[in-house]
Amino acid sequence: MNTHLASILYLQLFVWFNYICDTFVLFSLFQGIFPACYIHLKDATVEGSGHKETVIPTELPLVQEVTTTLREWATIWRDLYGDKREMFNCVRDMIYDLIEWRSQILSGTLPQDELTELKQKVTSKIDYGNKYLDLDLVVRDKDGNILDPELTSAISLFRAHEAASKQIEARIQEEKVSSSFFASTPSFALFVTLKNVVCKIGEDAEVLMSLYDPMDSKFISENYLVKWSSAGLAKDIDQLHNLRAVFTDLGSEDLKRERISFVCQIVRVGRMELRDNNTKKLTSGLRRPFGVAVMDVTDIITGKMDDEDKQHFIPFQPVAGENDFLQTVINKVITAKEVNHKGQGLWVTLKLLPGDIHQIRKDFPHLVDRSTAVARKMGFPEIIMPGDVRNDIYITLVQGDFDKGSKTTPKNVEVTMSVYDEEGKKLENVIFPGAGESGISEYKSIIYYQVKQPRWFETIKVAIPIEDVNRSHLRFTFRHRSSQDSKDKSEKIFAFSFVKLMRFDGTTLRDGEHDLIVYKAEAKKLEDSNHYLALPATKVEMEEKGYSTTGKSTQNQGACIITKDSLQISTLVCSTKLTQNVDLLGLLKWRSNTSLLEKNLRQLMKVEGGEVVKFLQDTLDALFNIMMENSDSEAFDTLVFDALVFIIGLIADRKFQHFNPVLETYIRKHFSATLAYTKLTKVLKNYVENAEKLTEQLLGAMKALEYIFKFIVRSRVLFNQLYENKGEAGFMESLRNLFTSFNDMMNSNSENTGMVKVGWLSLRSNCVLSLKLAAKKLCVFVFVPADCREILLPLMTDQLKLHLEKQEEPKACCQLLSDILEVLYRKDVGPTQWHVQVIMEKLLRTINRTVISMSRDSPHIVTIAIDWFVCHCVYLQGFLCKTVFLLQDFLMETFIMFKDLIGKNVYPSDWIIMNMMQNKVFLRAISQYAAVLNKKFLDLTNFELQLWNNYFHLAVAFLTQESLQLENFSSDKRAKIFQKYQDMRRQIGFEIRDMWYNLGPHKIKFIPEMVGPILEMTLVPEIELRKATIPIFFDMMQCEFHFTCSFQRFENEIITKLDHEVEGGHGDEQYKLLFQKILLEHCRKHKYLARMGELFVNLVVRLLERLLDYRTIMHDENKENRMSCTVNVLNFYKEIDREEMYIRYLYKLCDLHRECDNYTEAAYTLLLHAKLLKLAKKYGFISTLMMWEEAIILSKELAEQYENEMFDFEQLSASLRKQAQFYENIVKVIRPRPDYFAVGYYGMGFPSFLRNKMFIYRGKEYERREDFEARLLTQFPNAEKMKTTTPPSEDLKNSSLQYIQCFTVKTILELPAKFQNKPVSEQIVSFYTVNEVHKFQYSRPVRKGENNPDNEFANMWIERTTYTTAYKLPGILRWFEVKSEISPLENAMETMQLTNEKISSMVQRHLSDPNLPINPLSMLLNGIVDPAVMGGFANYEKVVISLLFINNRTSLVWKDFMKSMDTIEDHKSKKKGSAHCLVGLDDPTPNVKVPRIAQGLR
Repeated sequence: MNTHLASILYLQLFVWFNYICDTFVLFSLFQGIFPACYIHLKDATVEGSGHKETVIPTELPLVQEVTTTLREWATIWRDLYGDKREMFNCVRDMIYDLIEWRSQILSGTLPQDELTELKQKVTSKIDYGNKYLDLDLVVRDKDGNILDPELTSAISLFRAHEAASKQIEARIQEEKVSSSFFASTPSFALFVTLKNVVCKIGEDAEVLMSLYDPMDSKFISENYLVKWSSAGLAKDIDQLHNLRAVFTDLGSEDLKRERISFVCQIVRVGRMELRDNNTKKLTSGLRRPFGVAVMDVTDIITGKMDDEDKQHFIPFQPVAGENDFLQTVINKVITAKEVNHKGQGLWVTLKLLPGDIHQIRKDFPHLVDRSTAVARKMGFPEIIMPGDVRNDIYITLVQGDFDKGSKTTPKNVEVTMSVYDEEGKKLENVIFPGAGESGISEYKSIIYYQVKQPRWFETIKVAIPIEDVNRSHLRFTFRHRSSQDSKDKSEKIFAFSFVKLMRFDGTTLRDGEHDLIVYKAEAKKLEDSNHYLALPATKVEMEEKGYSTTGKSTQNQGACIITKDSLQISTLVCSTKLTQNVDLLGLLKWRSNTSLLEKNLRQLMKVEGGEVVKFLQDTLDALFNIMMENSDSEAFDTLVFDALVFIIGLIADRKFQHFNPVLETYIRKHFSATLAYTKLTKVLKNYVENAEKLTEQLLGAMKALEYIFKFIVRSRVLFNQLYENKGEAGFMESLRNLFTSFNDMMNSNSENTGMVKVGWLSLRSNCVLSLKLAAKKLCVFVFVPADCREILLPLMTDQLKLHLEKQEEPKACCQLLSDILEVLYRKDVGPTQWHVQVIMEKLLRTINRTVISMSRDSPHIVTIAIDWFVCHCVYLQGFLCKTVFLLQDFLMETFIMFKDLIGKNVYPSDWIIMNMMQNKVFLRAISQYAAVLNKKFLDLTNFELQLWNNYFHLAVAFLTQESLQLENFSSDKRAKIFQKYQDMRRQIGFEIRDMWYNLGPHKIKFIPEMVGPILEMTLVPEIELRKATIPIFFDMMQCEFHFTCSFQRFENEIITKLDHEVEGGHGDEQYKLLFQKILLEHCRKHKYLARMGELFVNLVVRLLERLLDYRTIMHDENKENRMSCTVNVLNFYKEIDREEMYIRYLYKLCDLHRECDNYTEAAYTLLLHAKLLKLAKKYGFISTLMMWEEAIILSKELAEQYENEMFDFEQLSASLRKQAQFYENIVKVIRPRPDYFAVGYYGMGFPSFLRNKMFIYRGKEYERREDFEARLLTQFPNAEKMKTTTPPSEDLKNSSLQYIQCFTVKTILELPAKFQNKPVSEQIVSFYTVNEVHKFQYSRPVRKGENNPDNEFANMWIERTTYTTAYKLPGILRWFEVKSEISPLENAMETMQLTNEKISSMVQRHLSDPNLPINPLSMLLNGIVDPAVMGGFANYEKVVISLLFINNRTSLVWKDFMKSMDTIEDHKSKKKGSAHCLVGLDDPTPNVKVPRIAQGLR
């Protein structure tokens, strides 16, 4: 934590210091507070004065860029500290690097080469960091300087962006290597670290690790060999903890293998048998089988599992007996389900790495260094790059068969392999038993004890210098080994075999198995190789020479006798220099016999493709050497050209397409034939001129045309470098003649030529005259001379037009057109105006249409269009001078194209320079087109509504596009854009305003369609723009009023569009005030619009207030707040009778209720819409939630429709059955009774729609007050719960905090009129006690004065408050605001009046029906006027008649009170018996709350 804080402080100080240094020069004339020795004054220049004064340091531009970058990163970096710790650390490291490198650059002590390299590192780090932090891309020239868009063409700028993006993406891919990368990379490797070998060996051992294909039962890589000591450590102590190997050259074919295993073979090196103890008498140094360990690595190879830190345990399986073949044990372990390893095995880590060994060493230096063993694949990688020289021959000892001879048991055969030249000299250190070990001179095989037919399957690599291969042969000697040292010394070589590495025809030994002849010989005679080299080495050779391969050993070949023993080996040649194909060898060694050269060139085209691509560099070198060494003759030129076409076509084949980079690399780095361009051009020209005769050859050449021209261009470039542009005129003349031939061929009407043209144009690689042509370089050569341009340009523009219109290879067409334009924009190529005019006249409309139809993945063609609009407005103006019809068509097309481009965001958002250049060009073009509209299309004759409409929509789309909304950018980015481009929105906005006013009488044609776009423009948060454009609304009102005497269409449209715009995030409080102020000022000045306009403005302002509240709370997690705001908006729309908007918000409210499971409220919400339709909607919600009374009402409405309108009696019967079920449910089913809660939100911290207001909430079923409060406080975590139910003070209401008051209230029953004064079942009445209620009361006991133990009522007061809500509950919300409160005294009197009415009603019933029982009336009166609870009326009288009461009188209240008393007296006089009355209150006391009087009277 302290480190991070220190880092932040350090960076802050750094940024602060640079800021001080940049500005201190302004105050250098004044005395400061810092000592002079602590201050460093930076050299700077001051531009401007006053507020526009700018200090520009005179340091290197790169240093300034680093400083600016650090300031920008620092702001972002601090915000990452909390949640994004990993990103925070990464940015910190990059900041440290930049600070360090900045210091080095400023020191001025670096040599030029180191400074250049450091600048490259700095720019690379800045670009990567900007991408990492989602900042804008910086484009640079080749020296690392930031490109100035004012001095750079759009195409060059686009290519710079493209190159920078690719470079950064490549860096990011390096940082994050994923498994998907391995599927696309041509090669990868498996990195292995051997951590430990846990085996009880007891002697020294060899640990051989390799990759194995269990399906084919063969090894696919070399061995990685580690020599292990008997002490349990690596023999080479320097390799301790550094046993690492990388298995390279794996490719996509290996990914397709069904399974791949990592196999470890352990070979014991020591005694014949471990159980022998007398070591002095025993033979040592024998290689004996010990066991194997196998692990399936398929998931690691395919990238499904990647954890380089995980240590894998590979269980060890010992051989069952020391005669078990290791190959057999490997296959057993692979097929076995588990291995009984007893804790023995190997510990390794494994990781897949992308790339070849050179790339791996570059990308993963911490894993693979020069000490890491490299085990290559036994075979070629998928791509063999030029310069990758390999000359490996893999020898596998497969098996043998050896007669026991004079011995009683089979021999213990040891095979020794070595390499000799034809003179019998042994080649030293050319045998490699495994990677990680140096070469040896002879290799000794594993010994299988007393086995007649041993099977070794041991693979050894032989690497012989290329010049010695043709003279070398392998010799295998066989010797019996004894376990006793004394006997072993007497054992001699009993036989040998050999095989030559070169065949008689000069080709290398064929791959595959070879059955070698075993000769019997004495060791001394083997010293002279002449004794056996003339003999057949294999059984195949023996048959070829006519010898029999069967029978006894009777054949004596000089000193060598053929035995019945046999040896089988297998060979695999992996060499880029040694071929096994005679025809290819003849070409590679063409100098040895030039008389066969023509034959060899023809035979080359019959060689199998896989063999050719293995020797691609040598083959191409041979072809161009033939051409160059016969420069004075044309005898072989055509054959060499055809061979070159054959090779290029071979690589174009799908099977070998991954060799394309190899050919590119060869051309770029290894091709050196400086005069090849002359011969290639002549042959190609000859083919084109004789297209009728050489149709087949020409079609083949067309397929290879791209690379042929690359060879031509590269050859000429090399010639120029060597001879300083000598012969430039001749080269240009040859090109001119070549392209003239192309032109003539395309114009030819010959039938054969037509076939060639059709075939040519159908080829993907050479559409657009196949002039990808080495793209840029060729364009430079071809288009620099003006006469070349004269010939080529018409042909190329025609072909480009053809292919663009057919949508054929648009990318290649755009690439070519970009290259041409880039050359034409150069200043050193002479006048190009006519050429540009030709291109624009032919291609401008085509480019426009292509842009409109393309996807956003094709930015190249857009850049071409931009470049034209940037540089060639003069030509555009000339084009616009044509007929009105063509002009209108062009403008319509261009407006659609511009609007489409703005909407598509062709360039990535971080290409800010490219986007701003596009905007700048579009702005200038739109301004020019506006002038054309005013000039050509404004009068009544030529006015074109659709054209003007497209203009306005384009201009508004331009103004509102995301890349111009400066307020969304950081302050630094905003300042940079404003400084360079100003605020383009203001400029285009003023132009839209002027264009609108220019419309004159045509304005009415754009109302109301243009209301939405203009509104969208005025909502842009730029104050000057708003001030300039809001008056357009008044102009629209005035215009419509002039024609219709109202502006209803305008009003409807602006209300509808305003709703959508504000909900989409546009508009703010400032806009509301400006709208109100500007429109009111204009309306009040108008004679007829003053009153109507003011009403309209106030209406819109009220709507804006509600919509802004709604938008503010829309993404709030508190859905109840969202519901409240939604109700505010929908009530407003209901008030102004905007039914469609009202319904829209009804359904939004319904969705919110459903999300919260408020199905009752959702049903009531839908019911509002149903009422609008005058047909009740389905009542599933209501019936499901036991709201059967409501469901019955809806059911009756539906029944009415079914019976009298739709005559659907089937539905009617179903509806009536449901209705009957509802009635039954009301009587029989018990329903839950939710509680109601009063909630007050006090304090200024709440939103305006809650602030200092009280609401009545309907609780959920069985929800207690405690649970409700907890739910409420969760929504407002910062709120404080009030502990009292007393009304809050004014100070508390004005507080900035949040206070919530919550208490339970009781409902006041209001029965429907049909149930009043009638005996109604309790089950029916119970529904109305908690439903359809809007009055609630809360009683709060209060004690005042001293306690009186004899009379508890003396100081007991009851405050009963009645709350009335705006709407009944339940409704469209679970809560409604309290609209009125009734004071406790008023509540008491109201209760008395209600009781009086109840008594009066009952009295009237008795008067009308004397036979009614009297008991209910007697009980009611007795309970009211003579209560038996709490001491009866005696205690009340003492309080009421007290002097305190008498001395405080409220006359008005008291009159009402006495009126109630008189009513009671009245009732008493009408009934028999008497009740205790309140008397003697002639002088009641005012200003005192009536103590519990209402309850007593009740």
